Amino acid sequence: MMLRLVMHLWLLLAMLLLGTFVVHELHAQALTTASGGGSYLAVGGALTATHVPYGDSTGFGGAAYVDSNMSPRVGLEYEGRFLRYNLDEDVSLSSYLAGARVVFWRGRTQPYVKVMAGLGRMTFPFHYATGSYFVIAPGAGLDYALSNRWTARILDVEYQDWTGFTYGSMQPYSVSSGLRFRLNGIELFPKKMRHRH
Repeated sequence: MMLRLVMHLWLLLAMLLLGTFVVHELHAQALTTASGGGSYLAVGGALTATHVPYGDSTGFGGAAYVDSNMSPRVGLEYEGRFLRYNLDEDVSLSSYLAGARVVFWRGRTQPYVKVMAGLGRMTFPFHYATGSYFVIAPGAGLDYALSNRWTARILDVEYQDWTGFTYGSMQPYSVSSGLRFRLNGIELFPKKMRHRH
């Protein structure tokens, strides 16, 4: 149990460091406007509900993610999802994904689409066995900027295809909501300039 927790934390730290490196190396512009953000690095967390075809149940858990945008619209997302609650017989699922994310800025409203891939891990009933699988995961969502640093993830919808799953087809789908914090403070909404008389 402790070893799994340490592994999860290590993978999230590795994703954060990789995102920091990518943003630094690409030297993307740092200035933003009200119509979109420049380069930035942000970390977030979300509560998630997932329909799991194996056992035909709905599991609950959390997700942690890192967004690193190299331009106002295009960036990378790294995500770890952990389902631990409401699944029968001690079944649990985790996924560690990375991929491209495209944002369509509309002022504070930020709809996006994403395509990610990575590793899915499942613990089968009563810890009898574990399995690791390649996962492809398209998704879409809606963020809303609360301030220059805080963004609400109103809704994130993700469909996962666990290719080569031991017991046939495995395509969980999730809905999530949460908060994101921008590590580099960028002025998304500049203050109006005051006119001197």
